[in-house]
Amino acid sequence: MKIEKIQALRGPNIWSVKRKKLIQMRLDLEEMEQYPTNKIDGFRERIEALMPSLYSHRCSEGVPGGFFSRIERGTWMGHVIEHIALEIQTLAGMDTGFGRTRETKTPGTYNVVFSYLEENVGIYAAEASVRIAEALIAGTEYDLDADIQNMRKIRERDRLGPSTGSIVEEAVARDIPWIRLGTNSLVQLGYGINQMRFQATITNKTSHIAVDIACNKEQTKRMLDAASIPVAGGGICSDEDGLKDIIAKIGYPIVLKPLDGNHGKGASINVTKYEDAVSGLAFAQKYSSRVIVEKFITGFDFRVLVIDNKVVAAAKRVPAHIKGDGALNIQQLIDKENEDPRRGYGHENVLTEISVDRDTTDLLDKKGYTLETVPAQDEIVYLKSTANLSTGGTSVDVTDMMHPENIFLAERISRVIGLDVCGIDIMAENLTQPLKENGGVILEVNAAPGFRMHLAPSEGLPRNVAAPVIDMLYPPGKPSRIPIFAVTGTNGKTTTTRLLAHIVKNNGFKVGFTTSDGIYVQNHMLEKGDTTGPFSAEYILKDPTVEFAVLETARGGILRSGLGFSRCDIGVITNIQEDHLGISDIENLDDLSRVKRVIPRSVKKDGWAVLNGDDPECIKIGKELECNVAYFSMDEESEFIKAEAKAGRVTAVYENGFITIKKGGWKIRVEKASHIPLTLGGKARFMIANVLAATLTSYLWGFKTEDISLSLQTFIPGAAQTPGRMNIFEFKKFKVLIDFAHNPAGYLAVEDYLQNVEATQKIGIISGVGDRRDQDIRDCATIAARMFDHIIIRNEKHLRGRTEEEITGLLIEGFNKTDRQITYETIPKETDAIKHAIDNAEEGSYITALSDVVTNAIGIVQSYLDKENEESIV
Repeated sequence: MKIEKIQALRGPNIWSVKRKKLIQMRLDLEEMEQYPTNKIDGFRERIEALMPSLYSHRCSEGVPGGFFSRIERGTWMGHVIEHIALEIQTLAGMDTGFGRTRETKTPGTYNVVFSYLEENVGIYAAEASVRIAEALIAGTEYDLDADIQNMRKIRERDRLGPSTGSIVEEAVARDIPWIRLGTNSLVQLGYGINQMRFQATITNKTSHIAVDIACNKEQTKRMLDAASIPVAGGGICSDEDGLKDIIAKIGYPIVLKPLDGNHGKGASINVTKYEDAVSGLAFAQKYSSRVIVEKFITGFDFRVLVIDNKVVAAAKRVPAHIKGDGALNIQQLIDKENEDPRRGYGHENVLTEISVDRDTTDLLDKKGYTLETVPAQDEIVYLKSTANLSTGGTSVDVTDMMHPENIFLAERISRVIGLDVCGIDIMAENLTQPLKENGGVILEVNAAPGFRMHLAPSEGLPRNVAAPVIDMLYPPGKPSRIPIFAVTGTNGKTTTTRLLAHIVKNNGFKVGFTTSDGIYVQNHMLEKGDTTGPFSAEYILKDPTVEFAVLETARGGILRSGLGFSRCDIGVITNIQEDHLGISDIENLDDLSRVKRVIPRSVKKDGWAVLNGDDPECIKIGKELECNVAYFSMDEESEFIKAEAKAGRVTAVYENGFITIKKGGWKIRVEKASHIPLTLGGKARFMIANVLAATLTSYLWGFKTEDISLSLQTFIPGAAQTPGRMNIFEFKKFKVLIDFAHNPAGYLAVEDYLQNVEATQKIGIISGVGDRRDQDIRDCATIAARMFDHIIIRNEKHLRGRTEEEITGLLIEGFNKTDRQITYETIPKETDAIKHAIDNAEEGSYITALSDVVTNAIGIVQSYLDKENEESIV
């Protein structure tokens, strides 16, 4: 078997608009296409022995063991690999269960699709599942545990930490979108101008100066002491002389910890001898040159979490320890404790596995113990000097036990330091009494405190401490999203997108939009190129200045990665015509329609799908949708549009020369088509269709018809505003038209326009695109032969695996399908072809360059026009 391609889909896609995170693996079964599972001796027994947990997979049988029944009766290996990929992720602690396996148009080649939680784990699972299947087919041994451990390591490397993850989960529960900014824990919540950012538990509301104070333990201590908040006595030293001075002042026992430390690293506690103090100083200085020396306070280690100046949780933290049984030694007891299913690798579970390090051996040395020592029955042996969960500690929720005086104290501390999210470390016998009564002290105030101990304590009630963070970032009434219009279709996407962006901008919004020629914010091009995929959409949604997004969305990006947004307010399909067929398993209109419908299927339930009522594929899509649907049409009298009007539904139609909104029996004439520059005086019917789509979308959003009309009249087409979309250059003796038409439907639209153009000779410059079907290239040539008197063939760009001779031959075959007598010539380079046409143009000629690289063509023609204008001035 051969893996041809693995893709990670990250947004709504052709398989599902709800399950956004899917792996799609294109798999050639090769000779295994001839061997379903019932023809492989012993396959059922081997897979059940290796992965008995697959029994829970119901498959199409709908009962436990259903998948094994399918194997018994015979199923293809792509289906088996789908189930293996899902199960190994579950065994690695990432429970997920959506899968589909479908044969492509290539016999024996399948798309194996399954869900994932972590992208790189999903990719690993795809590759591993094929290896596992091959081992099961061959009957060879396979180390499944190694794959599972590797997937766990990948997850720990890539996943969001527990604190960050909990905030994201709470945001998702409230329907707030999120974007991970890079590979660390920096996350954006919301879109555009309504975004908020956080990293771990530091938010964009967190004061920088407050973080500086909290990180400076000496400064924190001074400020708390000045505010009459109890703190441990002590000081800071950087050498033995300073250490002696502090010990002389506060006496033993003491605690030493690095000034800039965290997670308990470099700390030594309950030090009672000078030589141990010197050793502790050296240990702490591995992490910080300056070391805090404080009086050791007896009691328990508590952490109080304060968010937005309100106490939300409190926990008693217990250092990692074991309990003796009089039989097992300390190492054996550690191993036994690590078998607790609540303990796991890194942050994968509620608790972390206990490891043995210098801190452990130092504590054991103080008791005269080694790892071989057998503790007495019920003896507690502490293995870490600090109670951090990351080192194996446990936590007990004590939120409801806090004395009101201590709640007041903690909330006051958060304001003294100035942190919006802070963790306060307290050493005290308990929190049920005021600290001033039981002698408790504040040890530290932490910026970016961890949430795990509160989210999943070892004992007591879990606390949803992520909720108050979201409450703080998005109080009631504050939106997290911005409006999104998404535009797709075969032809007219870019023009419709630009026109919609113009209308939105004229209505007072700061608009960001993506097109096939670049990314724009407020008409400023920020990135140049074909930017119609998910990364470009995300670019706009990440921009903090954008109030409204209009996103051109092409088939390629949808197939590669899915959509770059979770849902849109209005989804537009301009039309669905034969184009790009024969590529990426898109062989016919039904396949193409399946891709395009991802946009309207991603529309929110009370949003609108705006569809072409003259397009049979769009009408079929409209019948399947759960959102509101409205159609635009060039034919007011079509039976479908009349039925829509009779049902009282809103439509946009071209009637009596007007762009008109209809609902039931009434009409609103928005503007006369001939007054809209984009329609070229009403002659370009396909542009009128684009205007209808944009007008209907704008009306449904709620823009006033008079504002829409004004925008339609002020949208001036041209090389700057609509590059490659019916750009007309008027020379003194002839005209040049440049258009991006590259498929039969586009050629037909240009032909329709040229029928209304008077010219002594119509010259066409055309090419064939190598990745189109032979018939598409021939059809374009046939249409070209109908509308041009002379044709220049150029094949410099986008040969895509074909030769110039092959494409030229197909074009000539297309020419010969018409009865018209035309002339043609071949000039391979586009620049030479355009220059040749202009240099030899007769008076009254009309040159049309149908170019797939519009910037080059526009530049050449503009330079000729500039030269002519300069000569006129002279």
